[in-house]
Amino acid sequence: MSAQPRGRYLALLCLLPFALFFLVFQIAPLAWVAVNSLQSEAGWGLDNFIKVFSSKFYLQALQRSLEISFWSSLFGIVIAIIGAYSLRQVDSRLRDFVSAFANMTSNFSGVPLAFAFIILLGFNGALTLLLKQMGLLGDFSIYSKSGLILVYTYFQIPLGVLLLYPAFDALREDWRESAALLGANGWHVWRYIGLPVLTPALLGTFVILLANALGAYATVYALTTGNFNVLPIRIAGLVAGDISLDPNLASALAMVLVGLMTVVTVVHQWLLRRSYHAR
Repeated sequence: MSAQPRGRYLALLCLLPFALFFLVFQIAPLAWVAVNSLQSEAGWGLDNFIKVFSSKFYLQALQRSLEISFWSSLFGIVIAIIGAYSLRQVDSRLRDFVSAFANMTSNFSGVPLAFAFIILLGFNGALTLLLKQMGLLGDFSIYSKSGLILVYTYFQIPLGVLLLYPAFDALREDWRESAALLGANGWHVWRYIGLPVLTPALLGTFVILLANALGAYATVYALTTGNFNVLPIRIAGLVAGDISLDPNLASALAMVLVGLMTVVTVVHQWLLRRSYHAR
């Protein structure tokens, strides 16, 4: 046997543990959820999905999840673009510090994050009392939809910065200088060079942020004690609830989440192909 086939077989053998891990912890649970979503008291069928899409309660959870995820991802990626671009322009020591800080804060979520926001912006939070005394805070509540968008945006920003920072390496300084020699201003450089080059990274980062927000559970649960109607809360209530225990319906809701992410991913890939074709 030649060295090349032997090396290929060795590489496949090294991938075997990862394949087993992926099968056991990704494919098998997803298949289990998909099978259980088709089971109900009436037997096999789409009864659970019919119940989900005919219930205003679950449709409200779906709508709120999409709204919070979309707006927090949009605000997060806009701020992350500014932050990642700014990091390319500063001293390397400050850049390393900010990158390390972003890496640390990207893992600051769940119950600790909810507790921090309650201390700062709760009904009697430090910033809440200060801003009310200054007359700068009206009816804002950290426990409302707008409050959750703020909290979600907070943990989206460092993740967005970490994902977008390497993408700016693709922008070469000589491109900007060449465009300037041809009479292009800053807007033209970003419109015809910067944004087309960064489009795949921006789309990919937005999809990751969207998935990150759609699946977030611990933060919203700790912040609202499970009283805010979003899909992760409803799934958890149907799996571990004392009153409304229905794992099969929870599986259907989980498959709705999977379907949403599948649609977003397909659209993302379609936009990527269009962006590459345009170039």
